[in-house]
Amino acid sequence: MAWVLKMDEVIESGLVHDFDASLSGIGQELGAGAYSMSDVLALPIFKQEDSSLPLDGETKHPPFQYVMCAATSPAVKLHDETLTYLNQGQSYEIRMLDNRKMGDMPEITGKLVKSIIRVVFHDRRLQYTEHQQLEGWKWNRPGDRLLDLDIPMSVGIIDTRTNPSQLNAVEFLWDPAKRTSAFIQVHCISTEFTPRKHGGEKGVPFRIQVDTFKQNENGEYTDHLHSASCQIKVFKPKGADRKQKTDREKMEKRTAHEKEKYQPSYDTTILTECSPWPDTPTAYVNSSPSTAPAFTSPQQGTCSVPDSNSSSPNHQGDGVSQASSEQLQPSATIQETQQWLLKNRFSSYTRLFSNFSGADLLKLTKEDLVQICGAADGIRLYNSLKSRSVRPRLTIYVCQEQPSSSPLQGQQPAVGGGDSGSGTPYVYHAIYLEEMVASEVARKLALVFNIPFHQINQVYRQGPTGIHILVSDQMVQNFQDESCFLFFTVKAENGDGIHIVLK
Repeated sequence: MAWVLKMDEVIESGLVHDFDASLSGIGQELGAGAYSMSDVLALPIFKQEDSSLPLDGETKHPPFQYVMCAATSPAVKLHDETLTYLNQGQSYEIRMLDNRKMGDMPEITGKLVKSIIRVVFHDRRLQYTEHQQLEGWKWNRPGDRLLDLDIPMSVGIIDTRTNPSQLNAVEFLWDPAKRTSAFIQVHCISTEFTPRKHGGEKGVPFRIQVDTFKQNENGEYTDHLHSASCQIKVFKPKGADRKQKTDREKMEKRTAHEKEKYQPSYDTTILTECSPWPDTPTAYVNSSPSTAPAFTSPQQGTCSVPDSNSSSPNHQGDGVSQASSEQLQPSATIQETQQWLLKNRFSSYTRLFSNFSGADLLKLTKEDLVQICGAADGIRLYNSLKSRSVRPRLTIYVCQEQPSSSPLQGQQPAVGGGDSGSGTPYVYHAIYLEEMVASEVARKLALVFNIPFHQINQVYRQGPTGIHILVSDQMVQNFQDESCFLFFTVKAENGDGIHIVLK
């Protein structure tokens, strides 16, 4: 399988444009004239990059290039992304090429880099439900993987790893200075993820994505260098050859004018630059595949969760800012939406909704959320978005007694309003209790009236003849709904903290 790959710099972008070789990765031989300069520049990926060249002439130069030895479809329009057909289980070569200019990235010279190859969904809708889709596939195909490395055929790869919990990803180390080829096998077919109705369903497209990293100061492969991907469809054995032949025959029947609207078929597929797969920057912190869940079941992440704090979703007054902050507003930005998800214990889904604003998230129906997040979390997220809070078990109205009023005078205003005796009307605040316990009363009083909770020692109720009765859980359970209380504070006997007295 000896081959020589010659690369020249084209329009200062350094993209490979001349393949003067015999590429035999999949048993197909290419003539020396497989690529001409005009053909390469006609590729949509070159047109897109050419149109975005900076005015200062400093073109972005990718450090690596990945070439998959499989032919592109001729039935793809000029400005669309290339599409490559693969046979299920067949080994396809991906050539890992060092594309650096002289002096670029000297820090990786003579060192190994890590690449992670994945097969992922192209369709965004399926990306949102990837866990459910792949769990269903695993159930129907126990013991199988979506993606494998054909190690005996591969060249130059070191320390290959696969993880049983990540059926769609493989990783390995390689030296950019040496010839490197990774042979992959895709075992899932495109029609396995389409609803079966009448037969002959159109299969969904996948993506082959390669993410490459260098070592950080701690020797961990977490510093992202380059990512590229291509669109594929996978058929049952020999199905890709038949599909390629069908597309070619259809194109031959078209007129010359119609053919101009389509890309020519190329014998190899160049992976185009893309963003890194979302979980790659933090996934392989310990250089171990066990820490990189590409597709995992949603687990509850640790995050800073506020108390169920506001006295109520409908609370008016001092706690209104806390209550309104729990509701996601349509005007929320992407960053504010991410913060809302974290605060409401949906950290597992921040990546799925990484590009959603508040309006985008609020437009999703209950059925959408159940499909994306599963039944339990989908319903919980829907209820949180629609502010479906639990109805409080008890409501009481509380007013802090004015300093000018002596607690021993027993001054009690009339229910529904009154005057403090100094011309200032009593203003009551609604306290909504989800739990009928004394500690909940103290916590909500501290929240509404800005009293440090840790300073409250005891809560008492003023009884007959001015005695102080300790407020217990049983007493709270016997409060009448919508009872009204005045309260005042007194310093604790030891001077450390305060007591709250309801009357």
